[in-house]
Amino acid sequence: MVDTDRDALIAQAKKVAAMEPDVIEWRIDFYQDVLNEEKLAQTAATLRQVIGEIVLLITFRTKGEGGAMDLADDQYFALLKFVAKHQLGDLVDVELEHDQVAVKGVLTTAHKNGVKVVMSNHDFEQTPSQAEQVARLTAMADLGADVAKVASMPQSPADVLTVLAATVEAKAKLNLPIITMSMGDLGKVSRVSGQAFGSALTFAAVGKTSAPGQIGLADLRRDLADLKIN
Repeated sequence: MVDTDRDALIAQAKKVAAMEPDVIEWRIDFYQDVLNEEKLAQTAATLRQVIGEIVLLITFRTKGEGGAMDLADDQYFALLKFVAKHQLGDLVDVELEHDQVAVKGVLTTAHKNGVKVVMSNHDFEQTPSQAEQVARLTAMADLGADVAKVASMPQSPADVLTVLAATVEAKAKLNLPIITMSMGDLGKVSRVSGQAFGSALTFAAVGKTSAPGQIGLADLRRDLADLKIN
């Protein structure tokens, strides 16, 4: 969900919840009151009432990894710790490519408060090598992430195959759920077929998209059903 104001966000949450997804992601980097702790907590509480038991993933995506706004590192980590400490969601996203001590601080706060951590890395310029993608996923596992996620932008069909091959290798090597995807139109096939290669989750859109290549939820469900991997 990428709405900027509370009323629009709650209205969108009702639409999304009615479609009964497994997880709902709230992209708080789009939310206009993201730095107002009181309003952020109040909105999260209302969202919980609206979506019920559906798992809520809260993500602040930094500008450098495709997000809507940027924060200084101290603000970024303070925000994530606030989200975790007050259990605003079931899962919180933290990006790998930051100071490792600060990243571990988010993990510690989250786990103390029963919140799981999705550690992520996004490359909007290129697709790293298979070895590099596996190395990043492994680094996330070593840091203590509950879920490891990498996403990259393909420049050729071969890049999409690289992502899928990295998924197979990492799935066999690591003892945690992994999420992988190739972005953009060229990478859409990975969003549909990723589960067959070992990716634990794929992202779909209800209305506005939050990343290039996202498929509508209804269409994605149909595609997964056709492939018989849902």
